[in-house]
Amino acid sequence: MRMLVTGGLAVAATVGALVAIGPMRSEAKDYGQAAQTFPVIEPDLLSTIENRLKRAEASGELARTNEMFAKRVEAKVRRPDPVSGITPARTARSWDFDPSITMERDIRDQKGNLIAAKGQRINPLDLVTIRQDLVFIDGDDADQLSWATARYSDIKAKIIFVNGSPIEQMTAKKRRFYFDQEGKLTSRFGIEHTPAVVAQAGKVMKVTEVVLKAGGPS
Repeated sequence: MRMLVTGGLAVAATVGALVAIGPMRSEAKDYGQAAQTFPVIEPDLLSTIENRLKRAEASGELARTNEMFAKRVEAKVRRPDPVSGITPARTARSWDFDPSITMERDIRDQKGNLIAAKGQRINPLDLVTIRQDLVFIDGDDADQLSWATARYSDIKAKIIFVNGSPIEQMTAKKRRFYFDQEGKLTSRFGIEHTPAVVAQAGKVMKVTEVVLKAGGPS
């Protein structure tokens, strides 16, 4: 993971270095029309960028910026920003979520055959079966983590953090964990509290927020 994070950031960090190094100056005459100045400005701008990169590399500033940027992103990967507004469940709740969507345009295959018409309502659960539950927990809450890992195997469910470090827990627990990036899944399902379990129930997804007592659910 460390190699993937740091190795993939060199290009982005280089661009960031240009911003950090300072403003760039380019000189060009005003010929009265903006469009006519581009051929004059562009070579000068590229030359300025190249010169600043060379100076930054020679001074070690580019390497320092790369390292700083890589550390920041690695920290975000190891511990993503918590999903805001999610709190421990105090009252048990359960509801159905209908995943059906209404087509905004006609969908056709490569031969032009109509697959789905505009305005048609389609339920993905008519076509696929969700075999794994989705279990949302606060990864920094020891009770929620213990409850989820004891109750659900990797085969039975995907355990998804709304807070905490999936990478650290994968190392500690020797199993896979996920993270609800930017709260997109909890927002879609309407989840406000954890633990929460999403499981297929026929043509809908059953969403349940579970209240935990010491050592287990109520």
